[in-house]
Amino acid sequence: MSSSMVSAEVLEPYAEALMSLAQSQDLTERIGEDMRALLDLLKNSEELRQFLESPVVQSQDKKAVLRQIAGDQLHPYTLNILMMLVDRRRIIFLEGICQHYQALLRQLNQTVLAEVTSAVELTEAQQQSVREKVMAMTNARQVELDSKLDPDLIGGVIIKVGSQVIDASLRGQLRRIGLRLSSAG
Repeated sequence: MSSSMVSAEVLEPYAEALMSLAQSQDLTERIGEDMRALLDLLKNSEELRQFLESPVVQSQDKKAVLRQIAGDQLHPYTLNILMMLVDRRRIIFLEGICQHYQALLRQLNQTVLAEVTSAVELTEAQQQSVREKVMAMTNARQVELDSKLDPDLIGGVIIKVGSQVIDASLRGQLRRIGLRLSSAG
């Protein structure tokens, strides 16, 4: 079995169980905020990621650190699932569980995720313009942007929604011009 299949078999049930619990308690958005916060934390702290994934670190130490990080910021349900993941030695799947929960929440809210890569930070007006374009493209009720910077683009944006890619970058335009010139010669 591939590692991605094993990961999916492990992380999807946890994310789906958490979503089911959140729906029954009308906490889907609140738990979603926790999942976003955890993803940001894991993305910005390689030390925390290594600490949680380390097989030599004792479970009680992982739990103590997670409780300290959570403080009163995370909902008790979120903290409970973190403790359960440590107990079951599944904490290494935390990032995937958070991402899968976010995907379930987007599905529930009829929201699509658009990955936007730009050379410079987009203004609020530009972000809104991208949202409107994606909404028109997908018929979604809402659009969540995942922004990344890539100075190599020179200018413009690349928008990825699922398997669709819209390359409106200057680099992409130059590449297309180059291809047309080479095929015309």
